[in-house]
Amino acid sequence: MKAGSAKDQQETKQYKVIPILFAMLLSGFIGLFSETALNVAMTPLMDILQVGPTTIQWLTTGYLLVMGILVPVSGMLLQWFTTRQLFTTSLLFSIAGTLVAAMAPSFELLMVARVLQAAGTALLLPLLFNTILVIFPIEKRGSAMGFIGLVIMFAPASGPTISGLILANLSWHWIFWTSLPFFIISLICGLMFLPNISNLTKPKIDILSIVLSTLGFGGIVYGFSSVGGHGEGGGGWSSPIVIATLVIGGLALLLFTIRQLRMEQPMMNLRAFRYPMFTIGLILIFICMMMILSSMLILPMYLQQGMALSALTAGLVLLPGSLLNGFLSPVMGRLFDKFGPRWLVITGIVIVSVILFVYTGISPTTHYGLITAMHLFMMVGISMIMMPAQTNGLNQLPFEFYPHGTAIMNTLQQVAGAIGTALAVSILSAGQTNYLNGVTNPESAENQLGAFTAGVQNAFTFALILALIGVVCSLFIKRVKVDKPVGEQGPMH
Repeated sequence: MKAGSAKDQQETKQYKVIPILFAMLLSGFIGLFSETALNVAMTPLMDILQVGPTTIQWLTTGYLLVMGILVPVSGMLLQWFTTRQLFTTSLLFSIAGTLVAAMAPSFELLMVARVLQAAGTALLLPLLFNTILVIFPIEKRGSAMGFIGLVIMFAPASGPTISGLILANLSWHWIFWTSLPFFIISLICGLMFLPNISNLTKPKIDILSIVLSTLGFGGIVYGFSSVGGHGEGGGGWSSPIVIATLVIGGLALLLFTIRQLRMEQPMMNLRAFRYPMFTIGLILIFICMMMILSSMLILPMYLQQGMALSALTAGLVLLPGSLLNGFLSPVMGRLFDKFGPRWLVITGIVIVSVILFVYTGISPTTHYGLITAMHLFMMVGISMIMMPAQTNGLNQLPFEFYPHGTAIMNTLQQVAGAIGTALAVSILSAGQTNYLNGVTNPESAENQLGAFTAGVQNAFTFALILALIGVVCSLFIKRVKVDKPVGEQGPMH
């Protein structure tokens, strides 16, 4: 067709790939960096803002909650609004949120800022994946996905480290002042070089699907978050709020699933789960995100409160692993192309399991050099799992399932992170309570430290159980054979 050939010519000749990639990846990096940027500042923020540990947790969990609600909806927005409209809107949300956070005098205003930041990142993620799929031919998408992997894995992992370096000399507000110029640079670069690349089909908006998605994902994440309690009142598994939100969330997700499977043009095509490698890859990614974001919350807390390290030292302890994790993502992409996912994923999940087993014995006397080494090996293991599992899973999907497959993965990554951090804090709190109930002088500094250590050890035991489930899943992974696409035909099993 004439229109099609013109479109092909535009794709091959007119896209300025490097500046487009720069604008998208830079803004994506800073957005995902924001997920964990405050983790190392949680301890001082509790004193500064006069809130408890389960309230301060909302600065991370709330961010992930908004992401979990908006990402599935924003996939549909790609078909309604132009690339430039969505990119500009996402950056304006991010800039506004970052600016408000940088000047926030109270917890409430900082929470509003986090919601704005999360909305910006939620709009950007599906746009990033869709742009990569359009501007890169299929034979070059592997290397492009490696760069996305660098952003998705390195950004959250580097949050505590970079924040620790900032907090050593400046106030916590500077975490956001430092991020602001990068968003502005991304916006300017995008406005200069990013064309409108998506075809606007403007499908019928199914309000019921949006409502069910919001209630489902939002209810599940809020329910898990409330297990540990928020504010002064405790939650717990017997809390009416926890039971109600989990039941409502579960029922809404069930109805959402049934509706999507019955619709001709679903908001999120769940038939992608019929492809076994996609499903196995998704399970592994879900487990990895729970482990990454929960450990990125628990480790900085323990380094500061349990081992009395400064924010700077805590950041430096986590720096080598965070750096190596980012650099290894493109390398793992090339190894995946050459050898397939099986040996990479199995080796990676076994390494992570061993490290988490060692972490279950962490104590105030553990040398921080050992923690640095363990964190480094854990990040190596994670990099061996994430991108190979994701790319292999997407490779099995037919071409028309790409937008839905990436939407499902992006959504569940955010939900996994929220559930992981919420459960980690809940298990940590429960471990502290159980320990203090068994001692004669719970107010003593020694028993308080022992209780905190017991809670952290329990949280890592939970992560170890997740990793062992991942080991079992990894045994079933196999390489998907990718045929060269002809016309509309995409990679098939």
